[in-house]
Amino acid sequence: MLLPVSDGVVQGVLHLPESRSGDGLVLTHGAGANHQAPVLVAVATAFERLGFVVLRFDLPFRQKRPHGPPPRGSAEEDQQGLRQAAAFLRTQAANRIFLGGHSYGGRQASMLAASQPEIAAALLLLSYPLHPPDRPTQMRTAHFPDLRTPALFVHGKRDGFCTHEELVEATRLVPARTEILEIEAAGHELLSKRNADALPALIANSFQRFIG
Repeated sequence: MLLPVSDGVVQGVLHLPESRSGDGLVLTHGAGANHQAPVLVAVATAFERLGFVVLRFDLPFRQKRPHGPPPRGSAEEDQQGLRQAAAFLRTQAANRIFLGGHSYGGRQASMLAASQPEIAAALLLLSYPLHPPDRPTQMRTAHFPDLRTPALFVHGKRDGFCTHEELVEATRLVPARTEILEIEAAGHELLSKRNADALPALIANSFQRFIG
């Protein structure tokens, strides 16, 4: 069941499964999207089928501007939005809370977890933007040595934001347990007509195995 959510800065959609596992997942979007991004809708639906309560929500920058990337200096406010989304989800899910996001959203979730490890039991990082395309020296890994929250990275083999080898090397900086789920023939958006039927369930099932 889908339930619209409008609770302060938490604006989005709640997926409520018929039979709840007790676990909850916050999912948010990339720099150019919103909570209706196809990959978020598909992945949230797959998790709902596994019994997760899932909150898809818009980061604060997106609530202020319907289009375009986040402005400079918005990261702290967006992380505050993630913090409040996790607090809201705790009113709906009694057990573990997980944070996830696509690209920019996943980066903000990981930065929040690095500074507040108690915020989530694990992270689901879809297409982590390790560096801007064609600028491999501008790594976005400064917080990785402080990340003590287990993280599953889902990476498209054709993703221009990093190669598989770069991601493997970067995850060695993370003291917590990490795994990489490599998606063949997928780019940064991950979801395509070719994999739309199978990919969401693969991600959800892989994360469920990862968290135990």
